[in-house]
Amino acid sequence: MLPLRGLGGFPFFMLLTDRIANFRYCASLFEYKRRETIEVKIGDVPLGGKNPIRVQSMTTIDTMDTIGSVEQCIRMIEAGCEYVRITAPSIKEAENLANIKAELRKRGYQTPLVADIHFTPNAAEVAARIVEKVRVNPGNYADRKRFETIDYTDAQYEAELERIRAKFVPLVRICKEYGTAMRIGTNHGSLSDRIMSRYGDNPLGMVESALEFLKICEDENFFNVVISMKSSNPQVMVQAYRLLVNRLESDKFKPYPLHLGVTEAGDGEDGRIKSALGIGTLLEDGLGDTVRVSLTEEPEFEMPVGRKLVARYSPLTPEGGKADLLPLRGLGGFAPPSGAGGLYNPFAYKRRETHEVGNVGKLNVPRVMVDFSQIQNIEMADFKAFGYTYLPLTDKWGSNDTASDFVYLGKQKVPFMMPNGLKAIQDYETWLQEPEKSYPLITCDSTLTDKLSDELNFVLLKENEILLPKYHHLFPDLKDNFVIILETSAENALQRLREFFLVVLEMELTNPVIIKRTYPAHLDTETLQLYSATDMGGLLIDGFGDGVMLSLDALPAQKADALACVKTMNQIAFGILQAARTRITKTEYISCPSCGRTLFDLQETTAKIRQRTEHLKGVKIGIMGCIVNGPGEMADADYGYVGSGKDKITLYRGQTVVKKSVHAEKAVDELIEIIKEDKRWVEVEANL
Repeated sequence: MLPLRGLGGFPFFMLLTDRIANFRYCASLFEYKRRETIEVKIGDVPLGGKNPIRVQSMTTIDTMDTIGSVEQCIRMIEAGCEYVRITAPSIKEAENLANIKAELRKRGYQTPLVADIHFTPNAAEVAARIVEKVRVNPGNYADRKRFETIDYTDAQYEAELERIRAKFVPLVRICKEYGTAMRIGTNHGSLSDRIMSRYGDNPLGMVESALEFLKICEDENFFNVVISMKSSNPQVMVQAYRLLVNRLESDKFKPYPLHLGVTEAGDGEDGRIKSALGIGTLLEDGLGDTVRVSLTEEPEFEMPVGRKLVARYSPLTPEGGKADLLPLRGLGGFAPPSGAGGLYNPFAYKRRETHEVGNVGKLNVPRVMVDFSQIQNIEMADFKAFGYTYLPLTDKWGSNDTASDFVYLGKQKVPFMMPNGLKAIQDYETWLQEPEKSYPLITCDSTLTDKLSDELNFVLLKENEILLPKYHHLFPDLKDNFVIILETSAENALQRLREFFLVVLEMELTNPVIIKRTYPAHLDTETLQLYSATDMGGLLIDGFGDGVMLSLDALPAQKADALACVKTMNQIAFGILQAARTRITKTEYISCPSCGRTLFDLQETTAKIRQRTEHLKGVKIGIMGCIVNGPGEMADADYGYVGSGKDKITLYRGQTVVKKSVHAEKAVDELIEIIKEDKRWVEVEANL
């Protein structure tokens, strides 16, 4: 019998609390509780405190185009944008913010404006006298990035901090005088050589970069500050924010509000999943007071996505804002695990150790399981919905890179010979009739015999059913050939499932676990992408989960529509694994959302590059509108396409410039030639 401890039992809590009480980054791992922060005044729309979580975006029009900028601002505001950010790359753009603001106020729009500053302290000092908030990037406000390693002595480093203080203090004092808020916005891709040499190109470097500037603000008694830790890698982004909150508390800083965002998330499904995986995970932790979803689309299209993410945690209107809104139950509020002696480390990725069962767990990539139990009269052609195509001429099956690993048939029979690599799962009682054709799924309601598969068995557990006595006779030692499929119906799914994984870690069980989520059929595709990426992706980021299974509680009555839903869920499942960097099945695009600095049509160019390269599995391509976002922001990309002048593109291999001043009309072809030179190009195969 399993050495089980009840979740509410004293022994379990005493041991667990002792092991995870060192570090904190949220109020509770197991129930939603929004982090308490100071309130920051930004015009008439305050941030943090008891205010709702705000949604914002950034213009893409040239800042010198006053009317164009105003019209775009209005479209954004009417779509729900609560703060509008506008780039000010030089003094002339900073000065023109006054004209944009005046025209907006003339038309009756009072939404606070935010000036986005890179490299130009003098522009920041102008903008701070005009707009309600300025954003500065510690990586390039007083530093330049040359990708050099510098071995500083302590004295030399202190001298560098004094140099930064001299450049930064004038802006702080202007903000203080004019009542202007400030965002200290660290970007992973633009960390300075100084920071990377001292702390590394990692979440710690990101946090230290921000804290250097924050200390100067506090020395000047300026506290109207918001902080962000952005990265195009959601895993790095989540770890950096958690570490930041930990450091703010441990180093006795004020609890400043947080601006959340995944930079260069891209467009379409990939951009939404990637954004939700990073932003949603932190919102689940109770972190975040404003969000920006960075899509390579028109900025007004970011608003519905951000609002859907935020709506799970906070009202979207100023009145009645509360810190805790969801009627969620949990285990209570004890501190998260420490990096030193905890059950897991929330500040660094490490996959939970499991043993291998069939092709699940241990070193295997996370598996995708598709739910086909509601499809009636299954035919070979139906399997195309999740990546398999029958080829009559050769009497063989073909598959693509997003072909599911398992198909759950429920009570239905295996209708024909399965494709190679695909394994069928049936309910236990159905499996008993033809056990050689599939693997059994056991539930709490199964009527068990002595017969089980010698190779692979699945047991469906809802939250913590593993602790129920009914299961004790089923697996006295939780047999080595069992894979757990874990699901919950709770609204706070991530927290409830995380609770289960900590119990499993405490019990030292090493069986693989598939994460299963079932959503209401009425959800639209975008909402399904956002919710599932949050609920499942947040666990994957913490190293929990050996596979995913996404279902709807009901499929459409028409078979064609039902198959379309299955196809969508299969695509989302693979998209979540890709965004979590746990299973790579397609090309990854690190694509910035454009702004007034952009030197070419980002949406059109991204679509063109995607059309010609989306078959290059595992290749990462950065598409950046200007030098501010590249090459730093695409630091982990294999190849880069960066605007360097009007219709001029610089092409990168990693962080190394390969070709400069390539005309935009030829740049995509030149990019492909570089990929071919590296022997990473493959020809497009027939679409199966």
